[in-house]
Amino acid sequence: MRIRFGYVSHALTLWEARPAKTLTFKRYSNMTKQERVDKLHEVTRANLYNTKRALFLNRAAEIPLYRFSSSIVPLATHPEVYWDFVTPFHEEWQELGEIVRDARLRTSFHPGQFTLFTSDKEHVIENSVRDMEFHYRMLEAMGLEKEGYINIHIGGAYGDKSLALERFKKNIQRMPDEVIGQMTIENDDKTYTGEETLEIAEHADIPVMFDYHHEMANLSSVSYEGLLERFFATWNRTGWPPKVHISSPKSEKQYRSHADFVDLEFALPFLKACREVTDELDVMIEAKEKDRALMKFMDELAAVRGVKRLAGGVVEF
Repeated sequence: MRIRFGYVSHALTLWEARPAKTLTFKRYSNMTKQERVDKLHEVTRANLYNTKRALFLNRAAEIPLYRFSSSIVPLATHPEVYWDFVTPFHEEWQELGEIVRDARLRTSFHPGQFTLFTSDKEHVIENSVRDMEFHYRMLEAMGLEKEGYINIHIGGAYGDKSLALERFKKNIQRMPDEVIGQMTIENDDKTYTGEETLEIAEHADIPVMFDYHHEMANLSSVSYEGLLERFFATWNRTGWPPKVHISSPKSEKQYRSHADFVDLEFALPFLKACREVTDELDVMIEAKEKDRALMKFMDELAAVRGVKRLAGGVVEF
């Protein structure tokens, strides 16, 4: 099995390469009209530049996966701000897309916890649709709208999981078809198990971004090993290998929290199980130390007997 790895947004091995600088609405509100425009542009330009630096790192280090920050554009979905974040930075967005295509990177977004389609509150659904469309617009600005994916959790149960799932099925239909076509869903560590997420995915024809750590914290009624083939089959229509998330617990008491690095002993059984059902696998490492965690894990994994490192972020297992 060939496994390709990636990390989440912040390239910590680079100096000051955080692509998620912010601007609060409170601060924005206290500015003049021109100051607002200038600050929005200043922060966005800095985040785009640092995203470019991270992508160059991926290309140089041969790390084939990258998750964009959802905070590249400040206040992009705030109802009192809405602004054109594409036109002033057309060349910058296009350059990011060119780097991705040149390096043959697989990229994605992961909106935050408030993007919820199970809610029974209309304003929450409206905000969720708006947020998904915002992420799609960023992909479109880079020319990656046919290949980049936007991953979300199903959401809360609100006291009735069956009813919440029905709302999810209904509410995602409020998004444009092109946005739905680029979304994936992930099992979470408290509410929706891998098995429950899979049932929704198969019903709606949405790929599952299976999270191993979440599954261990929130077990399905059957073992994940028995579901892997179905998880991976949800990716068949995309033309991409199945993609999963790996992290490890911070501690026994803080089991759901991500550790700084990925514990090889924790992750290895999962990778071995995947090897039984697929020849190709893409893995997003979710660890506090970002690219540093990836490189440390690659070094440790490459030292395992039978594992051959093919590139900075690629092994044959």
